[in-house]
Amino acid sequence: MRSSRIPLFLAVSAVTTLVPALTPATASAAENPLRPYLQQKPSWHRCDTESPASLQCATIKVPLDYGRPGAKKLDLAISRMKTSTKKDRRGVLLLNPGGPGAPGVDMPQYMADELPKAVKNKYDLVGFDPRGIGRSSPVGCGLTSDERNWERPYKAETFTKDVKWARTVAEKCNRKQGDKLRHITTRNTARDMDVIRAVLGEKKISYLGYSYGTYLGSVYTQMFPKRSDRFVLDSAVDPARVWRGMIQVWAEGAEPAFTRWTEWTAARHATYKLGRTPEAVRKTFYGLVAQADRKPIDLDGTLMTGDDIRNGLRGMFFGTRDAAEAVAELKKVVAGASPSADGPLRTPEPVPPSFGRTVPEDNDDAGFWAVVCADTRAWPRDPEQYRKDAIRDKGRYPLYGDFASHIKPCAFWKKNGSEPATRIDNKVGALILQNEWDSQTPLTSGQGLRRALKGSKMVTVAGGVGHGIYGTKSCADKTATTYLTTGKLPAKDITCKAAPAAGERRSPNRLPVPAPPGIPGMVSRF
Repeated sequence: MRSSRIPLFLAVSAVTTLVPALTPATASAAENPLRPYLQQKPSWHRCDTESPASLQCATIKVPLDYGRPGAKKLDLAISRMKTSTKKDRRGVLLLNPGGPGAPGVDMPQYMADELPKAVKNKYDLVGFDPRGIGRSSPVGCGLTSDERNWERPYKAETFTKDVKWARTVAEKCNRKQGDKLRHITTRNTARDMDVIRAVLGEKKISYLGYSYGTYLGSVYTQMFPKRSDRFVLDSAVDPARVWRGMIQVWAEGAEPAFTRWTEWTAARHATYKLGRTPEAVRKTFYGLVAQADRKPIDLDGTLMTGDDIRNGLRGMFFGTRDAAEAVAELKKVVAGASPSADGPLRTPEPVPPSFGRTVPEDNDDAGFWAVVCADTRAWPRDPEQYRKDAIRDKGRYPLYGDFASHIKPCAFWKKNGSEPATRIDNKVGALILQNEWDSQTPLTSGQGLRRALKGSKMVTVAGGVGHGIYGTKSCADKTATTYLTTGKLPAKDITCKAAPAAGERRSPNRLPVPAPPGIPGMVSRF
């Protein structure tokens, strides 16, 4: 998991030259420079004392630069849980939790409790920490807590300071990581996935990827179409909008969610007392924002500005009841009441890392910027462009538009990625799952991936709320399970209905990404 969009793609014309893995693993080293990587024999061991013995881990090597496989190498942490039966086994199900910046070695353990038995009978579950993340040669930039706070509203009086912040983050990452940064990309992670496939002795891989993992999975299908078996892409990134556009789509998606929330809340004025009409509810909310901008609201010792409220509640408006309770709580605090002891606006505790102490504290942020800045060459370089866009989008999308379009470190990233962005346009079969009210990858984003993957089918959960579907007992689960166990895609795209009242609460984000400080309930990654 973090979100928005932008175009500009060049054809994937250099795949065969940059991916020697397309030649057989049995070829000589001269014919296939990747042969030593493809023929590795992992040394499997128990991951750690807190994980079950059935979850086995290993470390393999991959090239830093696939164009120069004989040069520098990276560690790649992988894991597996043997769940398939001899009678039903089809292969492996490779898992990715999202990000960029999220580790995935613990995914088999997590998903073993979520996936139906019929799926586990078919596949052994395989996880991995993507390059630069977790235990896979992790990147770090030495960022302070303030430098890690990247969701910044546009204000004329702080613009120069924000430009300096973006430049500082980029310069710190360049000093710490140097040339390595340009190779921490989705395309190279897809190549790493193909090395994992070969190391495990599989002709093809099946895949379940959430959020950012849908983009990673679609890039793999573009680069390795003949190695792609059954791919489930859950809560989808629009490949035509990576990555600035996928941050901006948070703002675009928030406005209809906010409008829906005002309508729902107005109909329940007797309960929440926020306004009898949608316009009155809107006025109440933005009145609280204006008051907090004049004098920050003290919420359990945390001073909340109007910008903090817009940022913190943006994701909560996708679930109507949670947002209504949160705004009603804020209204009480402004009126002089103490916040409820069990109210929805508690300040969250810091989320500890799930990996070892050797991983830099800012690994999730450093890994995020490494990928979103190096994946595409379409980030504007002129700070004034960000100023203009932030002002424009604050008017278009008042809840979050200036946050989404404001300057980011990618404006000053010293080195572009080693390759152009991947243009997704293929007929590989895949199943896309999408909630109607997803705060991180809104419905329009899933529709964008559906257009790009012409061999795919899409299940839309009408009224569905939250980020991450499969394994949550959604109406989409049956279709996904049928596809993974039989290989049969639906004949056409499907729309199914979420359970009654499911959209009233913001479904908990099931992807392991940290929440920003302030009002809990919003995640900050894809």
